[in-house]
Amino acid sequence: MLSTILTKSFSKDTALLILRVITGTVLIHHGYEKLANIENFADAFVRPLHLPFPIFLSYIAAFSEIGGSWLLIIGLATRFGALAIVGTISVAIYHALVTSGFNIFLLELLLLYFASATSIALTGPGNFSLDEVIIRILKSEDEEEIIPSTKSKYFKEVEVKETSKGGLFQFLQANILSDTSS
Repeated sequence: MLSTILTKSFSKDTALLILRVITGTVLIHHGYEKLANIENFADAFVRPLHLPFPIFLSYIAAFSEIGGSWLLIIGLATRFGALAIVGTISVAIYHALVTSGFNIFLLELLLLYFASATSIALTGPGNFSLDEVIIRILKSEDEEEIIPSTKSKYFKEVEVKETSKGGLFQFLQANILSDTSS
């Protein structure tokens, strides 16, 4: 049991889970604050950059932070959510540099969000995510299909056994939890 907990794969997957959940949780409120007063956000952050359609872009920023954060938290389409956050935070970093120069007090939180989202986008969500569950389910369905054989004298007909489909907990236990020891 102790060797399972201390393995590299388990540690990496746990670290990615913590990074995803905390990044999404602390960032999500920024999107809701934008939606609470979208005009104020557009006036303060989008119009100074002279971007077209400031209200529309403000909604895009708010929904990418909210949606991207939820995708990180639950681990579904995680890289897409992380890229949405990277895009929004990149514009926020640009805004901070244009309006205040290299002010580390304004940039430090933005850079931490940027680093977290970029790391998640590059490494993926880890084994403790819905993305991984979906991938494993799709792989197991592919393996269960009967492979049609060619009727030649060199190949024998291949049969694939049907396995009984258990509940989600049995699937997780058999596939995700058993892989932590490797």
